[in-house]
Amino acid sequence: MSDLKQTVGFLQNVPLFQGLTPKHLEHLAVRMVERVYAAGQPIVNQGQGGEGFFVIISGKAEAFRQRADGVKAEVNNFGPTDFFGELALLDDGPRTASVIAQESTQCLVLTRWDFLTALRESDAEMSVTILQELAKRFRRALDAL
Repeated sequence: MSDLKQTVGFLQNVPLFQGLTPKHLEHLAVRMVERVYAAGQPIVNQGQGGEGFFVIISGKAEAFRQRADGVKAEVNNFGPTDFFGELALLDDGPRTASVIAQESTQCLVLTRWDFLTALRESDAEMSVTILQELAKRFRRALDAL
């Protein structure tokens, strides 16, 4: 994204952040970095340490999980404004799935440390809003099982 205002405008369309104020979005936007992944390139790998949280700006990606029996199971598909890696915002555990770019894919990335810094520097309302949205997402994921 070319400037802070454009990044904030984009983040307003990301489901996880829709309840945040423009000021809250700025706290996050200044800490995000852009990355581009070529078609077929891994974005994250199951079992490896969590680098951060990803929001797709453009392109497509597929998440899959390798089961204990070696079979790969597709878990999700992502496009613009979709996000993944939210668990990495909360702890530094290993990735629960792999995500591969299906075409050239541009992402905004927020590391756990930058996320925690943004929460500490902002008001409590930002933390509550994000945590409530994360809880809703986890419930939807469990309902889908």
